[in-house]
Amino acid sequence: MRLTLNLLWISWLMLAPSTALAAELTRLEVQSLLASIPAGQAASFAGMSLSGADLHDLDFGNADLSGADLSGADLRGAKLVRSKLIGAKLPGARLNLAWIIGADFSHADLSGAYLETLVVSTGLQTRPHEAATFVGANLSGAKVTARFNLDDMRGANLSHLRASADMRNQSMGLIRTEFSQANLTDANFQGAALARVNFEFAKLSRANFSGADLSGANLTGADLTDADLTGANTTNTDFTNAVLRGTKGYQ
Repeated sequence: MRLTLNLLWISWLMLAPSTALAAELTRLEVQSLLASIPAGQAASFAGMSLSGADLHDLDFGNADLSGADLSGADLRGAKLVRSKLIGAKLPGARLNLAWIIGADFSHADLSGAYLETLVVSTGLQTRPHEAATFVGANLSGAKVTARFNLDDMRGANLSHLRASADMRNQSMGLIRTEFSQANLTDANFQGAALARVNFEFAKLSRANFSGADLSGANLTGADLTDADLTGANTTNTDFTNAVLRGTKGYQ
C-alpha cells in the first residue's frame, strides 16, 4: 500500500503541470504523501503551497519544508523534529504545542505567528543537540510563550514580539518565555514586550532593545556588549553580572 501511494505521488509530480505545484495541498494529500515515504527517507514539501492548511498533529519529522508557503497554516501539535523550514513562509501560522526539537527556521517568516507552549526538548532542559535554529528569521509581532534556551537566533527580527509573562493564572509557578544561553547576537527586539522574560547568560551583543519593555526581565550574566537599550523600560530588570560594555541607554 505504501509503495503504491509513493508511486502515485511520484507520477502526479511528473505529470502535473508546473502550476500544480503552486496549488494548495489539502490535509488528505499531505497525509498521503507522508504515509508514502519509505522508512529511512524524509518527505519533501520544499517550495510547495500549504497556505491555510489544517496540518495539526501531523508528523513532519526530518521533512524538508524549505521555502514552503505555510501562511496562516494550523500546525498546532505538529511534529517538526529536525525539519528544515529554511526560508519558509509562516506569517500568522499557529504552532502552539508544536514539536520543534532541532528544527531549522533560518530566514523563515514567522511574523505574527503563534508559538506558545512549544515542545523543545525530550527532558526538562534543552540539550545542545536539541536546540532549534532561527538565524535571520522574522518573528516580528509573534505571540510567544516558549523556551528558546540555547537556540541560535543570530540576526533574528523579534521587533514588537509579544512575549511578556501573563501574570494571570500563575498558581503553578511563573510560566514565561526563556532565551537562556541563546545566541541573540545582532537580534532586533525593538518595541518588544519582554516583561519577566529570562535572558540568563544569553549572547546579546549589538542587540537592539530600543523602546522594549524589559521590566522584571532576568539578564543575569548576559553579554550586552554594544547593545542598545535606548528608551527601554528596565524597571526591576536584573542585570547582575551582565556585560554592559558599550551598551547604549543603560542607566
